[in-house]
Amino acid sequence: MTPDSVMSVGRHGLEVMLLLAMPLLLAALVVGLIVGIFQAATQINESTLSFIPKLIGVAVVLMIGGSWMLQTLVTYTRELFMSIPRLMG
Repeated sequence: MTPDSVMSVGRHGLEVMLLLAMPLLLAALVVGLIVGIFQAATQINESTLSFIPKLIGVAVVLMIGGSWMLQTLVTYTRELFMSIPRLMG
């Protein structure tokens, strides 16, 4: 394996990881922001209040986009396994 092929595989892996993690992180960020604004407006300073809405938001995103995420991961893994002979030779 050349250094260029190692960098290419690593870069593609990081791109797939970011692509899969971004919807979940954005959902948690948006829900956390909404709960934070609600807490600031009502002056409720309960730190555990934001956990359940974030959990529900991430679960909804997983239900909506889970099949796409799984298909993306399977496609990446299949491409990676198919490229092993080219990377080794």
